Amino acid sequence: MTTINDTPPAWDERTQLTTFLDYARGTARAKCDGISAENARKALLPGSPLMTVSGLVNHLRWTEYYWFQVVFLGEEDRAPMTDEDPDREMRIAVDFPLTELLDTYAEQSARYRELVAANELDTRAVGTIRDGLHVDLRWILLHLTEETARHNGHLDILREMLDGRTGK
Repeated sequence: MTTINDTPPAWDERTQLTTFLDYARGTARAKCDGISAENARKALLPGSPLMTVSGLVNHLRWTEYYWFQVVFLGEEDRAPMTDEDPDREMRIAVDFPLTELLDTYAEQSARYRELVAANELDTRAVGTIRDGLHVDLRWILLHLTEETARHNGHLDILREMLDGRTGK
């Protein structure tokens, strides 16, 4: 699997936060190393028929989109999810090669690194979350690290079920 590092090159808050988000992102990518297109589309958990490796990668991509573009920047939500199909990003992921999903996620993450670098951590989001709260960029980075790490656990389970590989 790909080697990734969670040790920040500097000890300021911004570097620590962005390093841990990048570490979680890199871990997700590493868990996908060598998975075949067929295996990436397999739903292995009977109670979670949409939980595939492809689905999780696509979910991570659209989750970052939502928090950075919709909440932080206040842009119109153009994600594939709808009220009628709130898990659509998981459902449609199997229509795309895993390599394409990973490349899109990586390209998007690079753009968001630039967005984060251009804003102070205390900058409040234009959009709101529950109860009309305007979170700051710091909160979004922490939330995305938590969200990505949680789904890395799901990727761990799927990977072990697919081919027995385990990792960090």
